[in-house]
Amino acid sequence: MAKPRAVEAETDIAELRRQYAYLSERFGAVPRDGVFEPVSLGPVKGEWVRTKTSSPSRLILYFHGGGYISGSPETHRALIAKLAHASEATAFSLQYRLAPEFAFPAAVRDGLDAYRQLIARGMPASAIVLAGSGSGGGLAFSVMLAIRNAKLPMPAGCLAMSPWADLTLSGWSVLQNASKDTALSWELLFVSARHYLKKAPPADSYASPVFANFKDFPPIMVHAGSLEMLRDDASRLGDRAAEAGVPVSVEIYDGMQHCFQAHSAVPEAKVSLQRLGQFVRQRTAPRIETAPAAGR
Repeated sequence: MAKPRAVEAETDIAELRRQYAYLSERFGAVPRDGVFEPVSLGPVKGEWVRTKTSSPSRLILYFHGGGYISGSPETHRALIAKLAHASEATAFSLQYRLAPEFAFPAAVRDGLDAYRQLIARGMPASAIVLAGSGSGGGLAFSVMLAIRNAKLPMPAGCLAMSPWADLTLSGWSVLQNASKDTALSWELLFVSARHYLKKAPPADSYASPVFANFKDFPPIMVHAGSLEMLRDDASRLGDRAAEAGVPVSVEIYDGMQHCFQAHSAVPEAKVSLQRLGQFVRQRTAPRIETAPAAGR
């Protein structure tokens, strides 16, 4: 596939989607033990992702990247399967509605509907972790906000890889790393945000969770690369968690690019996936009840 061309305000949606497809094609091969099963859960579609390590009692609700205008469960299979393998979990990769055909907050509503469906089908909230990459990483936090505000049982945790969580593009790293980021550009992000938001304000907390209050959120883990434009989005999500007293770990990997976990030959990718997998396993481990002492 040819390399992306420069993005302008008039760049059509087909070309924008081609550019995101170019990025996801760099994710490498899908793990050989990956099994993918398309499914509908009530009003939402997606696919189950399983590997040889997957447990049916541990679930990742995954949101793919693509700037809210592109991507699918299929384009991110390699990354999702690697995370599912490291987590010893089954994943449900959501096929949420994309802009500009379906603008904000359609994706957030789809995420909330998917979570409701999983709970209704008997999956305990304590066995579910929300996860995502890129815009899907930001969406995971937006859906978490919607879950809390709907007073649903909270999931066990939330993790994100290179999250896009500020559609105002106000992070210092957006400028600082503009010439170092090999995946994204300010123009691509800005045009994607406008297609997604339409007339909604970019600082709406459901669009940009860096502006949300994380009160009552479960533990959080966020990983990003030091060279990417969205590095500060990761750090600011950590700030919101810390302000709310939520257990949080933000890890910025030196010399790494956007969604570096997809490149399995990179040592840092293996370390990051191991850490994320450990987070999922620990958060969803069955709780052992202590038996009451026998009466005398």
